[in-house]
Amino acid sequence: QVQLVESGGGLVQPGGSLRLSCAASGLNFRFAGLGWYRQAPGEQREFVALISTGDYTNYLNSVKGRFTISRDNAKNTLYLQMNSLRPEDTAVYYCNANQIQITGQRIDYWGQGTQVTVSS
Repeated sequence: QVQLVESGGGLVQPGGSLRLSCAASGLNFRFAGLGWYRQAPGEQREFVALISTGDYTNYLNSVKGRFTISRDNAKNTLYLQMNSLRPEDTAVYYCNANQIQITGQRIDYWGQGTQVTVSS
């Protein structure tokens, strides 16, 4: 059974930093594509960042230069370093892991989410 457990969220002032972690179990972590998504109240869930098995990264335009995604395959853990946080970054942040089956079907797994609130 695949489990993704996020941690590291909280309340931070504008301009502050947070580091989110996502501990994974039950999947072959080093062969999984990984990402972070977020959902603000009343909004749809949106893509934030991804990191491939080959460490290729991509980011939502509004977080480029402020957020950094990374993975530690030895610890089965995904990270999101968030700097220069803005009130509009306030959301529940979700960890995603995905694998392509031999049939070509993509399987997505999600964590339970961690709240990030940016406010003075």
